[in-house]
Amino acid sequence: MSVLTRNEAQTRAQLLDVHRYTVDLDLTTGDETFDSRTAIRFTAHAAGDTFVEIKPDTLRSISLDGHPLDPQRLDRNRYPLDRLTPGPHELTVDATMHYSRTGEGMHRFTDPADGETYVYTQLFLDDAPRVFAAFDQPDLKSVFDVTVTAPTGWTVLGNGTTTQAGEGRWTIAPTPPISTYLAAVAAGPWHSVTTHHAGLPFGIHCRRSLAPHLDADADEILGITRACYDRYHEKFDEPYPFDSYDQAFVPEFNAGAMENPGLVTFRDEYIYRSAVTDTERQTRAVTIAHEMAHMWFGDLVTLTWWDDIWLNESFAEYMGYQTLTEATFPRALNSVRPGETPFPGTWTDFGVARKGWGYDADQRPTTHPVAPDPHAVPDTASALLNFDGISYAKGASALRQLVTWLGEKDFLAGINTHFARHKFANATLDDFIDNLAGATDRDVHAWAATWLRTTGIDTLTAHVENAGNSWNLTVDRAGNRPHRITVGTYDHSLDTQTGADQLTPRNRFELDIPQDHTATTRPGHRPDLIVLNDQDLTYAKIRLDPDSWNTALTHLSGIPDALTRAVIWNTARDMVRDGDLHPTVHLTAARTHLPYETDLALVQGVLGFATTHIADRYLTPQDRPTALATLTSLSRDLLRRTEGLTAKDWEQGPGTTTPGTPDPGLRLTAVRHFINAATQPDTIQDWLREGTAPGGPELDPELRWRILTRLAVLGAIDETAIAHELDKDPSATGQEGAARCHAALPTDQAKKAAWKAMFSDDSLSNYLFTATAQGFWQPEQTELLHPYVARYYPDAIELAARRGPAIADAAGRHAFPAHAIDPDSIHLGEQALHNPALTPALRRKLTDQLDDARRALAVRNAH
Repeated sequence: MSVLTRNEAQTRAQLLDVHRYTVDLDLTTGDETFDSRTAIRFTAHAAGDTFVEIKPDTLRSISLDGHPLDPQRLDRNRYPLDRLTPGPHELTVDATMHYSRTGEGMHRFTDPADGETYVYTQLFLDDAPRVFAAFDQPDLKSVFDVTVTAPTGWTVLGNGTTTQAGEGRWTIAPTPPISTYLAAVAAGPWHSVTTHHAGLPFGIHCRRSLAPHLDADADEILGITRACYDRYHEKFDEPYPFDSYDQAFVPEFNAGAMENPGLVTFRDEYIYRSAVTDTERQTRAVTIAHEMAHMWFGDLVTLTWWDDIWLNESFAEYMGYQTLTEATFPRALNSVRPGETPFPGTWTDFGVARKGWGYDADQRPTTHPVAPDPHAVPDTASALLNFDGISYAKGASALRQLVTWLGEKDFLAGINTHFARHKFANATLDDFIDNLAGATDRDVHAWAATWLRTTGIDTLTAHVENAGNSWNLTVDRAGNRPHRITVGTYDHSLDTQTGADQLTPRNRFELDIPQDHTATTRPGHRPDLIVLNDQDLTYAKIRLDPDSWNTALTHLSGIPDALTRAVIWNTARDMVRDGDLHPTVHLTAARTHLPYETDLALVQGVLGFATTHIADRYLTPQDRPTALATLTSLSRDLLRRTEGLTAKDWEQGPGTTTPGTPDPGLRLTAVRHFINAATQPDTIQDWLREGTAPGGPELDPELRWRILTRLAVLGAIDETAIAHELDKDPSATGQEGAARCHAALPTDQAKKAAWKAMFSDDSLSNYLFTATAQGFWQPEQTELLHPYVARYYPDAIELAARRGPAIADAAGRHAFPAHAIDPDSIHLGEQALHNPALTPALRRKLTDQLDDARRALAVRNAH
């Protein structure tokens, strides 16, 4: 396959205007392929040569202006269009196309729960030619006019409202001008819940087998959708630019969601068939808000080339969290009173769950500026590599800092100018900055140069001195970005009821840090705790002064604000990763403070880091059992804290209890981590046999498969037990659970079978591949797995070249031997990076994974 280069795209954009795609898809032709007929109306501005992209199974015919062309001239995914004459043209293409099992192009899925089949498109970034012939680049926007022939009983969804024009025949309303990667179709026997809001049809859709679970959450999902829609219309002058708003929860989706205008697609794990916490519901809500923001930034105004992908994702990431924080929802959750938001802690969750993603990515050798140099993104293959924590989390953090520095009024004024000037067209970073600069007298161009065009993380270190009746704070900045932060100060006090030592806020003040050393003098005695970046408004590593750090470590749970606690937990996380804090000190702090933590996002984030980083990688195999014992004890403490839940509490679910009563979400988190940390099978075997954890919750499918996976790792079950559970839960997630369990069994036969399924048999879908990979590598099985470390690199390289970017990403992310933390294993990986057969997607993943392994080894050696 030929990838599109930036130069080729610029040349083609200068030559062509594309007016309309008329696409006719026939989904009734078989299980492996579908028919695609496309007519493209376009104008050539001058005489010249160009090409159209298509990736067919069979190219049956192609003609230009009614004149047949030779199908044999197709070269990989390009068909040449030579000697175009100036003026209007029509290209018609008739082809048979392959369905996908990897979430790329037209993905086809048969639900094992009921045998029903569903298809949907995922055309980002360069997969539109897997479905129809296209001039596939973001700055050749066009109207899309799509018709679909589908099996009887199916419903077809698209970018516009759909109409059934006869038995199995559907028409989708023509779109405004959109980019090729945003065209969308989803077809199948969907279960749908529909309504109207603000004069538009709104719908949510899922597989029939998930219908009861969608119905249970429909009011919440639609309430969030309406609230975000209304809030965006308060922020943005431009109205919603499309004729309907459908949200389809689709199977085996590679991303969290995709912003197709009028038809947003989500991974259908967001339709919860098992118990989840309020933090997980909040994640779904943020995703809904994120994708809706894209309707303006990404769909109405689209990037010109992929170097500006951060504009799409950073903006939507920032707006998703901010808008969810601002919006006042209808009474969607039982715990929400009128005038309240059910998700008030979105920025705390961002700080503990997303920001670390950006910090980690920004310290690897593959780091790049938020807004990379155009020459750093020469083609579509390199563009795919920038969908990372920098484009999302760091970019959103930069925008939050920009709003803090600029003021929201001027920020929104610049954004609305940007929409007005470029609606239904394309724009660049320079356009964006110019439009912001026009709304303020601040030097936005200079801000952009330091924040968006540079790499790495600044470090802000506090130094404090007493000065009689005042105290001096000096902040050393390692880096070159200006920061506007909030400094929080706290003093010890005694709780009059309990006599406990706690921290009481003294005050907060803003501090601009424009230079390497910034000093300020404050009246009064020195506070007991001084926290830089108290409200987490900037993107930087924070180092507290020694006295404040000691106070923070011993009184973390006594700090009243969750966002402040998130800043300190992130500081501890950074210090562990940098070798400045022993991993066991972090574990001890977690063991000490999490039993009293009131913010569930912090509990989940800290426990997640303690498990996947500290216990699994940063501590030696000899120290791992002690770490797991600590996590088990911590989980028991959380379980004791949440005793007393009633059957009604479990029935209503997380977020529905009154203040001061046990939280089902916290107990669910404790149960999950107790299972994950189990080193002996007896207790969790008893839970599985009894169908419940003592005091609840009852074991739903997610918890049952979680226990079975851990028992498989410990060698406490066999394939018969896995098959028995699969008989009880033959759903798609059951199939994934069984694949994960089979791969986790500590036998040579199980490992051989799993390896063959991943690397030799290309029949696994993207999700089943991922589940198998997740089960395969286990820290407890180091000796058994040792021979596979060397096998991984050549096998993964061949697999990525054979199956494409989605599987390459999964192979690098999930099938990598992440627990092989030793010089020899790292050396094998470094040698593999010199293999010329490495695809860009896999090379990026391996580079990052090996850097993480080197960091883990350095942490071990530092202590």
